[in-house]
Amino acid sequence: MDHSGHGMTMDLPPFTLGRGLQWSPDPFFLVACLAALGLYAWGVVRLRRRGDAWSAGRTVAYVVGVLTIVLVMCTKLNDYGMVMFSVHMVQHMVISMLSPILILLGAPVTLALRALPTAGKGRKGPRELLLMLLHSWYMRIVTHPAFTIPLFIASLYALYFTPVFDFLMGSDLGHAAMMVHFLAVGVVFFWPIMGVDPGPNRPGYLMRMLELFAGMPFHAFFGIALMMASTPMVKTFENPPASLGIDALADQNAAGGIAWAFSEIPSVLVLIALLFQWYGSEQRQAKRQDRAADRDGDKELEAYNAYLSSLSGRR
Repeated sequence: MDHSGHGMTMDLPPFTLGRGLQWSPDPFFLVACLAALGLYAWGVVRLRRRGDAWSAGRTVAYVVGVLTIVLVMCTKLNDYGMVMFSVHMVQHMVISMLSPILILLGAPVTLALRALPTAGKGRKGPRELLLMLLHSWYMRIVTHPAFTIPLFIASLYALYFTPVFDFLMGSDLGHAAMMVHFLAVGVVFFWPIMGVDPGPNRPGYLMRMLELFAGMPFHAFFGIALMMASTPMVKTFENPPASLGIDALADQNAAGGIAWAFSEIPSVLVLIALLFQWYGSEQRQAKRQDRAADRDGDKELEAYNAYLSSLSGRR
């Protein structure tokens, strides 16, 4: 890969979906995704061998979530994303708003807590360290809405509309770091809202919906800002290679349209997940109340029978 100034210069033919989906693996993301799938598979197999059940739906959600990362980082989409704003925006939206939701629905932390062996008394193994992290002050901060919502917004405006974006796009390492950042921001934003795994900040369901809608409109505004701009706003994409046959401003407008439209997809997915979780929570609560009522009823019956026995004893 030849680097020259901002971003990358490469002789790519005009973009088509077929070309974009051709295999072109990024080594870091390929190894990371294979490791993520392998560890999850190990956890599921360990539970099954122990005789414990694990939801097939969670497994499917997790695998599809990891594969969406492979899709945007290990195909030609990643190459085109270095020189086309619209393709880069597809990468950004998928890895920050679709992949995290699917991965969180797979409950990887819950699987790890169930699959990892407990260390001996007074010792700390991987499971104990994971529990310490979940209950740490650090985790309480990074999953709090006062942190996650501003971070979610700043990942758009403070990145694209400052020289930081051009600096990161100037190298493979910077580009990979930016994509990891997008994924991490998506995870910490959506985890307190609809994550299945235990977390330190877990407000009520109505509050979670408010958190979701507090962040989503800013994605739409960001997309509109790109669509309305009359000049290229990001230096990396202001001079696309001639071989692509595209206009920088038209490509930027397309990127804005993608950012604007894509904000609806995670909103719908998260709302559906929240409604199912809310319904499940209500059902579990009703069952607990029924069991408690049954226990109370049994106690009252036992007390009444004891009273009758005492009366017959007196006679």
